[in-house]
Amino acid sequence: MPRVPPAVPLPCPCGGPAPAVSAVPRERFTGGIRRWDSLWEKQPFVRALTPSCGRKLDYMITEQEKEALRGWFAGRLPEGLFSELQDVTVDREEITVVGRTPEPDVGSDASEPARAAAVDGRISEFRERTREDRMHVAREAERRFGRKVSWGVECGDKRVLFTNVSAPVMTRLRQPERQVLDTLIAAGVARSRSEALAWCVRLVRRNADTWLDDLRESLEHVQKVRAEGPDAD
Repeated sequence: MPRVPPAVPLPCPCGGPAPAVSAVPRERFTGGIRRWDSLWEKQPFVRALTPSCGRKLDYMITEQEKEALRGWFAGRLPEGLFSELQDVTVDREEITVVGRTPEPDVGSDASEPARAAAVDGRISEFRERTREDRMHVAREAERRFGRKVSWGVECGDKRVLFTNVSAPVMTRLRQPERQVLDTLIAAGVARSRSEALAWCVRLVRRNADTWLDDLRESLEHVQKVRAEGPDAD
């Protein structure tokens, strides 16, 4: 039988000791670490989202890093792709780019259904017309930033997000919390616990949007102060 090469521990990119449970086959080790080292050196927000020697993940990136990401897309997007770049949002798995496209002119006497249908048609036209350009930019951004890129467009007062990343989020819940999910399933609100959990997240986002924005701003301020602190080395 062929000899299976021993596993090699994955080191923490910041230089700390490797967790005992993280290991990859030796033949896959070199290329993966080289690629990670390259991202680590080139992209500051890759470092911001990386665990430091077993400490908890820092899920937030700074406003400066967000602006740098937005600036890259503003400079890289083909001229005329969007009439205006609206939002560039990023998390651990995905970058979502949303821009505006001009609203179709259907005349001042057009009915609301006619206007809505015209907006839907313009969004479909935009999606098909820009598909190749968006795919080209997305491939380059995915290599550069190590994340999937998703797209969206605004036309009039309507915003449509195209195919998004659906990322699994693992968690452990105690019985009272599980009972909440099971109640939602029994009531027909959701078909499974994972779907019920996603429903709860959407509910919080919809009803606590201002509070979440304040919380994000507070975390960004903490990160900024921490980054400006004295170097422990």
